[in-house]
Amino acid sequence: MSSSIPAQLVFAPGQSVADIDTSATPGFSGAKADAAPVQAERSARLTELQEMLYASHKAADDTRSVLLVLQGMDAAGKGGIVKHVVGAVNPMGVRYTSFGKPTEEELAHDYLWRIRKALPPAGHIGVFDRSHYEDVLIVRVHNLVAPEVWGARYDEINAFERELVDSGVRLVKVAMFISLDEQKRQLLERLDDPTKYWKYNPGDIDERLEWPKYQEAYQAVLDRTSTDYAPWHVVPCDKRWYSRLAVTELLIQALESLDLSWPAADFDVEAERKRLLDA
Repeated sequence: MSSSIPAQLVFAPGQSVADIDTSATPGFSGAKADAAPVQAERSARLTELQEMLYASHKAADDTRSVLLVLQGMDAAGKGGIVKHVVGAVNPMGVRYTSFGKPTEEELAHDYLWRIRKALPPAGHIGVFDRSHYEDVLIVRVHNLVAPEVWGARYDEINAFERELVDSGVRLVKVAMFISLDEQKRQLLERLDDPTKYWKYNPGDIDERLEWPKYQEAYQAVLDRTSTDYAPWHVVPCDKRWYSRLAVTELLIQALESLDLSWPAADFDVEAERKRLLDA
């Protein structure tokens, strides 16, 4: 059942952000309790594939990699994806980057400069917690640059992602959507728990007030940058257990599409076994 999730998440031309059912579970008909054993099983498969990717680079100089782009409003669950999905695999083969407000050094360069610096090495899964899409989302909503500047970035991003795919990077772009009610519940939970104060940002409330503008900005992102080589996947995130299972499936699909296998030994196995037993 879970293997049918990816196909149902691909953004369809004409799909409206305003119409997304953020509590839905596309491709999975069970409840939270049903998802738990499936998640465990699929996490094991993800771990196997990730190690295969890493081993293929180390032993056979495979230069391919996977890049997971997580884009969503505050409290959509990006951190939970990193902890519970990506956290299930060997951290040795993961490169994680969280993109916040650009530094002075980053602002002195083209907006893609800091993105290029964070791309995953060969054999790795890269994770972007927010990404280059901030430069057509928050930048657009808050008028941080002129419209003709951010307006040109959609085509620039498409060209950049084409370059990545051609170089052997498999892109998994996830647009995470949460309802305002669920976001409020999540933010209140942070205020009610002293161990979560560090996760709370007063600016999150200001961003909530801009949701109509963010809807327009996200719609433009999906309409203009979901391509055949780097499609967007729309993931409902009111149910955290579902969004984690969904992203797990998307990563598995990406890795399986690489047709990975365990590298063959470049030495005589039996001869080495004999040497070791005799040592």
